[in-house]
Amino acid sequence: MFDVLVYLYETYYRPDACPEPEALVKKLSAIGFEEDEISQALGWLTDLEVANHEFADNYPRQTAFSFGTRIYARQESDVLGVEAIGFIQFLESAKMLDPIQREIVIERALAAGEAPVGLEKLKVIVLMVLWSQGKEPDGLMFEELFLDEEDAEPRLLH
Repeated sequence: MFDVLVYLYETYYRPDACPEPEALVKKLSAIGFEEDEISQALGWLTDLEVANHEFADNYPRQTAFSFGTRIYARQESDVLGVEAIGFIQFLESAKMLDPIQREIVIERALAAGEAPVGLEKLKVIVLMVLWSQGKEPDGLMFEELFLDEEDAEPRLLH
């Protein structure tokens, strides 16, 4: 599924630039993606669109400027893992994600069906959430999302 998502991000500037679902499925199949992988990715993206609308409609905009601390439920901690939670907190503290985007990232990570979600997959999820909202990551965020773990210097929490 994640390979399909990365392909869509790299190929289409915006979600509305994607072909209609039937044409997209044919194109992805012709490239060599498996049918179940395509179906899973497109279903995940459809649910992402629903999540974007639900969060935007159901939560007041002041939530986006909240200064509270997010406490993770046990299920969320089990699925996300310490590394992913730390990365989400880093993105939020650096103002690269607002609280609503954070919640969408968490919801989509839980829907990925993997426990724990690896950091590389979480980075794809963050990228797809921003892509689905028509937001392009700034240079620093883009570097964080695509920095190889081997090249990364360890972050110290103060």
